[in-house]
Amino acid sequence: MKLKVKIAGPKVHDVGYRVFLLRHAMNLALPGLSTYNWEEDGQQEVIALVEGDEARITAFLQTIEKNKPDSADVSKVTFEDYDDEVGRTSDVAMFCSFVQLDKAIPLLLDMRDDLKEMKGDIKAVRKTTGATLDEIKGMREDIQPGYAIQFRQVQADVQAIKDRLGMS
Repeated sequence: MKLKVKIAGPKVHDVGYRVFLLRHAMNLALPGLSTYNWEEDGQQEVIALVEGDEARITAFLQTIEKNKPDSADVSKVTFEDYDDEVGRTSDVAMFCSFVQLDKAIPLLLDMRDDLKEMKGDIKAVRKTTGATLDEIKGMREDIQPGYAIQFRQVQADVQAIKDRLGMS
């Protein structure tokens, strides 16, 4: 059995629809699947050509009629008989991997550049860390004698209160 499935809507491209279809086709062990993005009358479409036994294709259709990628906005899902050639599901898997890598590589390169820039910032911070710590230590040493005097006074006040209350 072969079918042509059209998934149409305002947002069905660049939301992972082909990977979504591939995952469900592979879960059902459909031997044939071809997918591509299309635009018809200003509306986005994802076309899926599927091939397999009737039970698996029925399960596939039920799944994609009820579910969609999170960011997709679907108006309708239609299907019709199809008589031409359908590619192998494994070919779609390989193609989807390359598409995803093509999208990921520029992002990874940007991240690499950002990390290089951050390393420079971190080196600059490290250069001043020692001086900052020395300054803090000096400030602490300046105020510690005052704290010791205040602490002894608080202890004496607490003891005086205890004596008055008969708690000594």
